Amino acid sequence: MPKVTYVGADGGTTTTLDVQDGTSVMKAAVLNGVDGIVGECGGNLMCATCHVYVAPEWTGRLSERDEVEEEMLEEASAPVREESRLSCQVLAKQDLDGLVVHLPESQI
Repeated sequence: MPKVTYVGADGGTTTTLDVQDGTSVMKAAVLNGVDGIVGECGGNLMCATCHVYVAPEWTGRLSERDEVEEEMLEEASAPVREESRLSCQVLAKQDLDGLVVHLPESQI
């Protein structure tokens, strides 16, 4: 199982999870009580409460944001940056083993 590390908005709190292949980074966080990801719409790409900043060394390994994700990110409560993603759109897979995402200061 690929590992995903969630870095809290404080920069010091980290949680590393073994995530089932094909499970979204958002769903794994919500199921395991990671503080800082709300996932209000349940991963249906209808909100921006699972906004994360993908660590720069990983951004090139993910698929591009599509138009719908771009539109939803406009609703994010924290500043949107180049490395911003909705974690419901990032699926854990073996070639992403070790993925690191940083959580914004707010989701709502």
